[in-house]
Amino acid sequence: MTETQDAPAFPMRRTCPFDPPPGYARMREEGPVVRGTLWNGVPTWLVTRYDEARTLLQDNRLSMEPHRLATLAASEEGTAEGFRTIVGMDPPEHGVYRRMLTSDFTVKRVREMRPELEQVTEELVEKMLANGGPVDLNQALALPLATQVICQLLGVPYADREFFHSRSSVPVQSATAEETQTAFMELYTYLDELCAKKEADPDEGLISRLVVEQRRTGALTHEELVHTSLLLLIVGHETSANMVGLGALTLMDRPDVVARAQENPELWPKVIDELLRYHSSGDWLRRAAKEDIQVGDTLIKAGDSVIALAAAANRDERAFERPDEFDVDRTERHHLAFGYGPHQCIGQHLAKAELEIAFRALFGKIPQLRLAVELDELPFKHDATLFGVYELPVTW
Repeated sequence: MTETQDAPAFPMRRTCPFDPPPGYARMREEGPVVRGTLWNGVPTWLVTRYDEARTLLQDNRLSMEPHRLATLAASEEGTAEGFRTIVGMDPPEHGVYRRMLTSDFTVKRVREMRPELEQVTEELVEKMLANGGPVDLNQALALPLATQVICQLLGVPYADREFFHSRSSVPVQSATAEETQTAFMELYTYLDELCAKKEADPDEGLISRLVVEQRRTGALTHEELVHTSLLLLIVGHETSANMVGLGALTLMDRPDVVARAQENPELWPKVIDELLRYHSSGDWLRRAAKEDIQVGDTLIKAGDSVIALAAAANRDERAFERPDEFDVDRTERHHLAFGYGPHQCIGQHLAKAELEIAFRALFGKIPQLRLAVELDELPFKHDATLFGVYELPVTW
């Protein structure tokens, strides 16, 4: 395939909250790697098919280092100046820092966290019932649950969780750039002080473990400890909150699926995986080529921008039978909602558990849950990197 003068403009807007942009299917037919043009006029390669996306995402010739991603607008990098974490590192350096975190995200560790997560979720849903509808499900459940999860993981004092929730929810709401930056700096300052306290007197949680195992050995600096803590907050918070909203919206329209899962709890993991594949909220998997890479007839040159489209790959009919259908009984489960390769989401087991616990409690206590407005009145995040809904009014 060669470059064309009429490369499609990217990003593309979704016309239906339950489907990727219509242009994705057309691009998949054109080829596994097609040329696009970013909002700032910079050309990029768009990876549209499943097999090619998996192959490229594990190719070490593609980089996530910020200076290599300079073709993307700085405001889209999601980091402040000097804010460097494992997200912006390539192997082998990336693996060194990633291994520092893996023990907190294993299946065993997530299983240990479940009782507290279930209790928190039950309390949030009970509060919804006590207050009565309609309520914004984001504010009543999705955001506070995400806050509780990350606070439990990091070891944030319970008394500080209200502050944590109020500041960490700003970047996922429709806020101005100034408001988002202010919230970021307030969280940074808080975590800077919290990490210093943990360094002096470690107790429970991920921060304290890193202090004992990495900070005191010199493997981590204080700044790196703060950056890592803030990264986990930002990445985990918005992704989970988006999927609670999108998942609830999908399941409210499928009471038969909810009934089956409530009667047969072993079905819930399949429901969660299908929700993740179906929505692919974190669509953009951005990289930059460090070397020339040949993909079929296409040559990706060193320095080129490359974006693997999870929402396109997860709807690839070459990998998934009837990909546009929501089917909890499908056997193909290896979606790209969490990415793939060295940078695959480290928190995927925790995210899946959080979603399962949220939906089991929500529909278990409020089986008649429904939208309080018409679908076309919902403010979807067409302007955000992670797709979701800004407000989700529900009633019962």
